[in-house]
Amino acid sequence: MMEGNSTAGSFTPAQQFSVADLVVVVVYFSLNVAVGIWSSCRVNRNTVSGYFLAGRDMAWWPVGASLFASSEGSGLFIGLAGTGAAGGIAVTGFEWNATYALLALAWVFVPVYISSGIVTMPEYLQRRFGGERIRMYLSGLSLLLSIFTKISTDLYSGALFVQVCLGWDLYLSTVLMLVVTGLYTIMGGLVAVIYTDALQTLIMVLGAILLAVKDAVACVDPEECARVCGATVGCSNIAYPKLVVELMPSGLRGLMIAVMMAALMSSLTSIFNSSSTLFTMDIWRKLRPGAGERELLLVGRVVTVVLVALSVVWIPILQSSSGGQLYIYIQAVTSYLAPPVTAVFVLAVFWPRANEQGAFWGLMAGLVLGLARMGLELVYPVPRCGVPDRRPWLLADIHYLHFAVLLCAATGAVVAGGSLLTPPLPPARLKNLTWWTLSRESPQPSVDGTSQEPPDGCCSAALGSQRPSKAEGPPAAALKDTTEPPFWARICGINAVVLMCINIFCYAYFA
Repeated sequence: MMEGNSTAGSFTPAQQFSVADLVVVVVYFSLNVAVGIWSSCRVNRNTVSGYFLAGRDMAWWPVGASLFASSEGSGLFIGLAGTGAAGGIAVTGFEWNATYALLALAWVFVPVYISSGIVTMPEYLQRRFGGERIRMYLSGLSLLLSIFTKISTDLYSGALFVQVCLGWDLYLSTVLMLVVTGLYTIMGGLVAVIYTDALQTLIMVLGAILLAVKDAVACVDPEECARVCGATVGCSNIAYPKLVVELMPSGLRGLMIAVMMAALMSSLTSIFNSSSTLFTMDIWRKLRPGAGERELLLVGRVVTVVLVALSVVWIPILQSSSGGQLYIYIQAVTSYLAPPVTAVFVLAVFWPRANEQGAFWGLMAGLVLGLARMGLELVYPVPRCGVPDRRPWLLADIHYLHFAVLLCAATGAVVAGGSLLTPPLPPARLKNLTWWTLSRESPQPSVDGTSQEPPDGCCSAALGSQRPSKAEGPPAAALKDTTEPPFWARICGINAVVLMCINIFCYAYFA
């Protein structure tokens, strides 16, 4: 299935980059590395709090910029443009729909997470349900998703962009990406990630608005696709690089290379840090409870290297999946593995009767069903243009998005059934852990996964407030006060309403 789909060879660019282009790229990389080194010196990187959590002391603006830059990785630049070239504007529905999910996260779920005093999301389910097996499972699943849908896709898309624009070998380009991003991630930790993301956000936004997708990639003979882009399943993934190489003038081509590298590094650095934190805090500390800080820091850095190696190995499989459309591949794999987790989190927050037995067996049932569908997709790939679809009915007749809805509902049914057939949790165990049991006092999160009850007089947990504390200190150091000033709270609320109105207009206009 992989034969003929490799793009590891060299690619001859349509136009040679000028000196101005190269100067822009060199200046950008130099500035980016300088910001990473400067920011990594601002906190003590030899402590768990300093390396994994940026010392628990970070201003709002670099955090917001980092969240944006991390979510808009190179996979979106390459994948969205490619799928748009192949199928039109309909693919933007994915991003428009995300608006409502993010607003629900901010207004509904985040207050519960903050009040529970967690560091990682698997830790929330461990506190909500008790036991360790759900937390361990989710940590492992998150690492797998990082490999399948984040690291490998970002590495491939970034390397493909460099290959098309500069004519370099695909895997040589991959190594270049890894060296630059891994250097300041492994050495600097989360604080380096956040500040470099803040720099890259500006470049990404300015660069992205300069281009619009054109219809230059169509369904042609597989041999022609292999000649043009090295993949017989289709060439839609090179749509965005073609725009840069063929339409941008000298100098701006270099800027767009910098934009792509910004998107790639923002996404990779964030997933490197979060994945190493997840493994170290949720898995390694359970396997070795007596591990010291030096050991935890070493393990976190080694995990980053291992994840990268596994992701590079997965790249050839990624290239031939989902008809050669990178963005469809990302959404499909997520639809097979994420819906069970969504169902469990929703029930955990909104249904106090849900318990550990129901949640665990719901996750297991959802995992089996999702892996079965994913395995079938790998065995029976999407047929080429003009070839009849003779895949099994589960693939040919049930779209992966429809399967995601069915999988989420099936998982919810198993969770509900298992919870009703087993004893409920004591009400005292649910304090600050569900939407209905939020109180005015919230526990103070700590790096080691424990919590301390705050003194009287703390602000509303629904607003996620906690008493200020020092950025560095003992393991039980609390987060800084996260209460929003009323002015900025209103501004955020107004922006959210305006965004939803624009969303609704776009749906109505393009429908």
